Amino acid sequence: MSYQASRRSLLTAAALAAVTAAGVASYAAVGGPDGGDGGPRPAGPHPDDARPGDRPPGRAPDRAELRRLVAGMSLAEKVGQLFVSRAYGHSATDPDPADAEQNLKLFGVRTAAELVSRYHLGGIIYFSWAHNTRGPQQIAELSAALQRAAAASGPGVPLLLSTDQEHGAVARIGKPATLLPGAMALGARHGAGGAGGTGTGTGTGGTDAGSDSDSAATAEARRAARIAGAELAAMGIRQDYAPVADVNVNPANPVIGVRSFGSDPQAVAALVAAQVRGYQGAGVAATAKHFPGHGDTETDSHVGLPVMRHSRAQWEELDEPPFRAAVEAGVDAVMTAHIVFPALDPSGDPATLSRPIVTGILRERLGFRGVVVTDALDMAGVRQKYGDDRVPVLALKAGCDQLLNPPDLGLAHRSVLAAVEAGELTQARIEESVLRILELKARRGLFDAAHTAAGQTDALVGIPAHLTAADEIAAGTTTLLANPVKLLPLDPAAAPRVLVTGTDPASPSGTTGPPTTVLARELTALGCRATAAPPARAVAAAPGNAAVLVCTYNVPEGDDPQRTLVKELLATGVPVVLVAIRNPYDPARLPACAAELATYTWTDVEMRAAARVVTGAVRPTGRLPVPVPGRYPLGHGLSYD
Repeated sequence: MSYQASRRSLLTAAALAAVTAAGVASYAAVGGPDGGDGGPRPAGPHPDDARPGDRPPGRAPDRAELRRLVAGMSLAEKVGQLFVSRAYGHSATDPDPADAEQNLKLFGVRTAAELVSRYHLGGIIYFSWAHNTRGPQQIAELSAALQRAAAASGPGVPLLLSTDQEHGAVARIGKPATLLPGAMALGARHGAGGAGGTGTGTGTGGTDAGSDSDSAATAEARRAARIAGAELAAMGIRQDYAPVADVNVNPANPVIGVRSFGSDPQAVAALVAAQVRGYQGAGVAATAKHFPGHGDTETDSHVGLPVMRHSRAQWEELDEPPFRAAVEAGVDAVMTAHIVFPALDPSGDPATLSRPIVTGILRERLGFRGVVVTDALDMAGVRQKYGDDRVPVLALKAGCDQLLNPPDLGLAHRSVLAAVEAGELTQARIEESVLRILELKARRGLFDAAHTAAGQTDALVGIPAHLTAADEIAAGTTTLLANPVKLLPLDPAAAPRVLVTGTDPASPSGTTGPPTTVLARELTALGCRATAAPPARAVAAAPGNAAVLVCTYNVPEGDDPQRTLVKELLATGVPVVLVAIRNPYDPARLPACAAELATYTWTDVEMRAAARVVTGAVRPTGRLPVPVPGRYPLGHGLSYD
């Protein structure tokens, strides 16, 4: 089936779900570490209003006090607060020589501390490729040193330190921090409660819809965010660019996919709201992204400018609900998308630079009064129409507050200053955004305690309770898609020989895997005699095994080595178990196998969960949060009798 036909199929299923769903599910009390929760909030709250279930450190901002702080800043200091920049190095003051040289080349300073002081930055974003994330204790020390630099610079405003720790396919910080199932895996768990399959068929072996199980699944998403937020806060990171609120209705989407909770807008909305409460209950600002919705694109905005072809009515049914739910849950920040959306703004400007979208829809229609952050300004999607000097100015004119990671920080800073001096931007407009940013910092406790307390990192990051919780959450995510000959579960008491092969993508954090090795190791620990073999040796090694598990990763249409491998393994006569370790669309592009599974993520926690399903240590309960066009409907999933 073509990608275009697949996209239409998903659109139809998602639209049907949107029409038939009664609305965002109520949010039940969450047990365990999260504490209680209330029901949905009325539309259009201010982020400072009391939020059910959100009891972070910090205080309600004193706006008069913050206005006095803003009034005492120079224009350059105010403009600096709008920027969140990368900086190279594991240390704020003593980076490795190569990182110091990179800082000097890009910013004219050698250290991150000097960068903060020169531009009076509002925030720093951490990346593994910028060598910021070697380990939890190092990250905490980096954070503390950066906060000391901010305190000694200009107005002494604390930094908002941030990263992309979505979990699943995008994680900047790896082991020994806890790695949790990603969004679509949590969507599969939520689908088992019924919300994921509304109005589109449940498939053989599905469970009945029920409010109790749905509430429990939503609570697990919140639990995951609460754990993730607690660990980030312990490392000094107080803004996470998560959760993803995009509704993935396009199998060809190259940039969202499993980063989305699924294709049912109401299920996605419930999970987004739950994670907002989880992150912010741990004292970390959640950021719903990518507004107004990036789920039906076939271009990656990192390398091009996507165009969303949804009508206004389709946007309201499919793309709007998760963002509305995030606003109603009191989300601190919303990130814009570098996409053109003609039905919402016919100008051809990307949403990040669109006043009709940022101000007209997000602020006025949805009533959002928190911080609007741009997606990274070094991405191609926002740079194709305007130069790097114009992009930050136009983003502010559109209604954005935080300007994330411009390719040339000096040029961007000078351009905003020049726009104010020329009257294109007013000081009042700058101060409006600065005040929102300072309010967020106050709400997250940064004016009270910007530094991580001694010992907090070891006490919270990667602790046994969190690792156990990650395995518990993952246990309900693996989806058994097909089992026609009842090959699964394998009987570990018989010590069956099992071969594991297939694709071994690098861990998103660089600290786990490879997945075939982890899967073989876990199967062995559960009683099988499992070995891992690379694809080049797998066909020869297959005979004599009770089963061959082959891991696939985003199989494309047309000729592909993964398709060739599956065909050759099937020809050996040994039963083949397909394990789709990223997007669950792979079965539609491969021959039918003796059993088929979807894990949605390839980190260790999901591979352990898959091994438990394969051996029957746990019964599969995951349900597809997206349809697999031509094969399986939304909500499909099997279990064991």
